[in-house]
Amino acid sequence: MCRLAGVSRASFYRQWEEEEPHAAEMALRTAVQQAALEHRVYGYRRVLETVRQAGYQVGKERVQRWLREDNLLAIRRRKFVVTTDSAHRYRIYPNLAEHLELSDINQLWVADLTYVRLQREFAFVAVVLDAYSRRVVGWEVGRHLDGNLALGALERAIRQRQPQAGLVHHSDQGVQYASRAYVERLAQIRAVSSMSRAGRPWENGKCESFIKTLKQEELDARPYANLEQLREHVEEFLEQIYNRQRMHSALGYRTPEQFEQAHARAGNRAPLPGWRPATLCLPSSEECAPGA
Repeated sequence: MCRLAGVSRASFYRQWEEEEPHAAEMALRTAVQQAALEHRVYGYRRVLETVRQAGYQVGKERVQRWLREDNLLAIRRRKFVVTTDSAHRYRIYPNLAEHLELSDINQLWVADLTYVRLQREFAFVAVVLDAYSRRVVGWEVGRHLDGNLALGALERAIRQRQPQAGLVHHSDQGVQYASRAYVERLAQIRAVSSMSRAGRPWENGKCESFIKTLKQEELDARPYANLEQLREHVEEFLEQIYNRQRMHSALGYRTPEQFEQAHARAGNRAPLPGWRPATLCLPSSEECAPGA
């Protein structure tokens, strides 16, 4: 076979030694991710046993490290709203988004991030959505799940939308969104921080739903060779397809761009920037007050 292919045996075995162990490690990491996603309440011990029963040989330290790097560690549900997350030292903010009744863009932004498997590495995507129009206003792609990834998506959203004071920014309790740099940037634009309670992903349901759409319609639909190729396709999907072509039933089967344009025409205002205070409705009050 080597003679037919015109390569030497040494070259064949050298390439096999370089590629096969890496491919095996990627397959093992994929098995760990699938086990964690299928059983979201499993800790690393149960994930480890699930992977071992599937025929893989792996140690608990590697499983713990991968779950931590991919943000797949299970979170125990608590009966109270915590003010300090045990995973980091930063402040946890109360959930304000659940009490808002939106009437315009730039009242509530929701943020989240996810991971993507490339051929030889893992990458991550952070997004920021306008909750009223479902439009992706900020995004970033990177190799590391750190504060710079989330901050890059936020900076893109700020440049594009130029929000006024009073914007509510909602996310989970991840360290990326609770970090000092991220919170200070929100304070600079006079935005208000809001976070879902631990173990309640549905409290950030709009962004969770978008992440599912992003995975089903783009990320899981094609292989990516490297980070540059991923960035190119993510930009095309978000800016050209999702924002401008994909219809949403919640928007009356219009695209986010069409919805914002129609809303601007109805209000006789330019699409961007546009803002009116959201309505804050508390469960203990029968009346709703403007502003967040």
